[in-house]
Amino acid sequence: MKILNTPRPLMTLVFGIVLGTGLVHADTVLKVSHQWSTSDVRHKVAQMVADEVAAANVGLELKIYPSKSLFKPKEQYNPLSRGQLDMTVVPLAYAAGQQPAYNLTLMPGLVKNHDHAARLAESPFMAKLEEIMATDDVMVLVHGYLAGGFAGKEKCITKPEDVKGLKIRAAGKSFEQMVAAAGASVTSMPSSEIYSAMQTGVLDAANTSSSSFVSYRLYEQLSCYTPAGDVALWFMYQPMLMNKTTFDGLTKEQQAALLAGAAKAQAYYLAEAKKADAASAAKFKEAGVKLVSMSQADFDAWREVAKGSSYKAFVEETKDGQQLLDMALAVE
Repeated sequence: MKILNTPRPLMTLVFGIVLGTGLVHADTVLKVSHQWSTSDVRHKVAQMVADEVAAANVGLELKIYPSKSLFKPKEQYNPLSRGQLDMTVVPLAYAAGQQPAYNLTLMPGLVKNHDHAARLAESPFMAKLEEIMATDDVMVLVHGYLAGGFAGKEKCITKPEDVKGLKIRAAGKSFEQMVAAAGASVTSMPSSEIYSAMQTGVLDAANTSSSSFVSYRLYEQLSCYTPAGDVALWFMYQPMLMNKTTFDGLTKEQQAALLAGAAKAQAYYLAEAKKADAASAAKFKEAGVKLVSMSQADFDAWREVAKGSSYKAFVEETKDGQQLLDMALAVE
């Protein structure tokens, strides 16, 4: 029997007596935090890892705290880095305040489609980001990108001029810079707060992932939706992360079970991400919301705005920014 010698407050040991032997066995319990509902694909990814680990019977349990019940959406990376949290599923760009390089995981027009996103996740670019994570004692368990779109309370959004004068929530610093350059007024908040902000008039429009548009029932507040389709401007890296010291403290069998579960969950995540765009469009249509599409010309116009705002600012503000941007752009 191996019991982890760790002071970490969120890693607990549950003891039980094995009947008939008098031996004590210990289950290591790891806490997993995220901001989404249990119907969201990101929760299901975490649950799949937890289920696979439980089935391996290696004395390891993952306890999931959904719906921001343990930590606030944008306050998960620091506790993870400090060992106060064992795992999280989180948009990495939420931690760009700690590591500006992470802004590149939510850069307008950088990802072409879901298969391209999967190639980015396995590229030297991502390996470089993982080196940065390691300096914070963080590692990736499950890679995953989600696509998303735009939506408005009163008007449709496809091209840059459509956001002029609107109060908009744009996910991530780079998207905020781009829509501001197009004339929008930016209000920052996690996706879990968009619904109430729409309801109270704080927002006129928003962009977020296809999954969040559905799981937060935003179709109840919106009149027009531009979902991700053949052309998608918005892709966001949203991995399942783990504290590296916590991982290193597990037994070899526990590590193997965790990695096997993660591999299965990553394949599931990619498959579900591809389905999510069409599923969200169908849900909005069912709710009576008008659907519009972004054309290639619209995409190109947005990317030109981004080059003069988001891309430019990233290179200027980030150590090795041009090198990182070039590495990302090099992935075909």
